[in-house]
Amino acid sequence: MVWEKEKIVGSCIIGGATFAVGATFLHLFLKGELPLGLGLGARLVSFRKRRPVRVYMDGCFDMMHYGHCNALRQARALGDQLVVGVVSDEEIIANKGPPVTPLHERMVMVKAVKWVDEVISDAPYAITEDFMKRLFDEYQIDYIIHGDDPCVLPDGTDAYALAKKAGRYKQIKRTEGVSSTDIVGRMLLCVRERSNSHSHSSLQRQFSHGHNSPKFDDGGSSAGTRVSHFLPTSRRIVQFSNGKGPGPDARIIYIDGAFDLFHAGHVEILRRARELGDFLLVGIHNDQTVSARSGARHPIMNLHERSLSVLACRYVDEVIIGAPSEVSKDTITTFDISLVVHGTVAESDDFQKEEGNPYAVPISMGIFQILESPLDITTSTIIKRIVNNHEAYQATSEKKYYEQKAFVTGD
Repeated sequence: MVWEKEKIVGSCIIGGATFAVGATFLHLFLKGELPLGLGLGARLVSFRKRRPVRVYMDGCFDMMHYGHCNALRQARALGDQLVVGVVSDEEIIANKGPPVTPLHERMVMVKAVKWVDEVISDAPYAITEDFMKRLFDEYQIDYIIHGDDPCVLPDGTDAYALAKKAGRYKQIKRTEGVSSTDIVGRMLLCVRERSNSHSHSSLQRQFSHGHNSPKFDDGGSSAGTRVSHFLPTSRRIVQFSNGKGPGPDARIIYIDGAFDLFHAGHVEILRRARELGDFLLVGIHNDQTVSARSGARHPIMNLHERSLSVLACRYVDEVIIGAPSEVSKDTITTFDISLVVHGTVAESDDFQKEEGNPYAVPISMGIFQILESPLDITTSTIIKRIVNNHEAYQATSEKKYYEQKAFVTGD
């Protein structure tokens, strides 16, 4: 237990005399090992357990990406426990337009982030007096956290004005190089390759427009899909990593894939895979492998972006960045893999082929298992949602952020 350091922690009264009692007395008192005469007259004056600092952060967490995860990591670092509010579908529709991912999928995503301790469903878009009182009283929140990007209500007011006025607001640094708006632009570029529709082309230009954004490559090169401002650093990877390897007798489960546009379907199959062993190792295919299987404009997110999203998942222990597409005997031996698994829902059905099956080796070794995927969601599912509802998605907050941007400490 953690106790506040105080020089005088108790007093003992014997025959009218008062004696200062230090840490040794308190230790004996708690263990019930005080001499009888002392124990009868003991009274504690001032010792208490330090209450953990609880911080709150809310958001829509629509099309959740590593930028959201990094924000949650930074928020968690400002306290001991992180409570996250996930805004309801109705509130998002009223303030921003319909979400791409419904509430139940967004809840799955947020709960899976390893820095999150508690989740509140159907949180309001703006911090109201009543909700703030509930946070302070019911959830024992000490501080409300938000990024340095603006969160403005339709009437032009600051969504966090009340928290700032109460002196219970703290700000973190926005993760540069990614936003939901940017990701939508990349998805629409992918769609444009398959369709020369003017509406898709126009929409792609709308979402790819931003402050200092590089123009999208209209050629056939696969590089066009990875127009990203994200610059990977070893420090960021370390921040997201667990930093621990498997135990000596650990049952190591291996699952691989693209994990592009990391979504609730990915989270749920990773959860199921982790339940089969002690350590979950995830192989993430490089961009060239994904492009060869899915098309020149794939993946939507590049290798390092996809790696961070997977690393942020609480069910994942370690990743192989740029894993080979075929699971070889050498890979199995090197990582001491006990079982290789694959979900039933996937963009590709290569694992069902008789020839050129990437899992031929683990199958021959009797260590391959197909897992029933809990959710029928793929990367294509997310892209189709965007295309089918494109008129509802407007890129407004991104431009405003860059116009008002100032330096904020943190990472």
